[in-house]
Amino acid sequence: MRFKVIIASVKTDICDKVVDAGKKAGATGATIIPARGTGLHEAKTFFGLSLEAQTDIIMFLIEEHITQSILDAIGEAGEFHKPGTGIAFVMPVEQVIGLESQIERFKEEVRDQYF
Repeated sequence: MRFKVIIASVKTDICDKVVDAGKKAGATGATIIPARGTGLHEAKTFFGLSLEAQTDIIMFLIEEHITQSILDAIGEAGEFHKPGTGIAFVMPVEQVIGLESQIERFKEEVRDQYF
């Protein structure tokens, strides 16, 4: 079984919407990490203190064959086509441990689907 990881950076107020879209498209879960980000424009300052936008990093560890459908779903939900809303990218996963219970479920789904 081959896996990919989708990493998305989104504004905190749409994080749940993006996660829900990913799960509806086939992801079994997500890891959310609070972060800060900067883009093309420098952060505004107030008395010398930076005011950086809060961001959430969402990681979906997924089976390779559903990568595009999940990427499309989170891109639409997060409105990534609009400037400053978020980004997502896909990276290969070389090895995975800790998914034994999910792998059994994946095998059952495949058996049910084809047999």
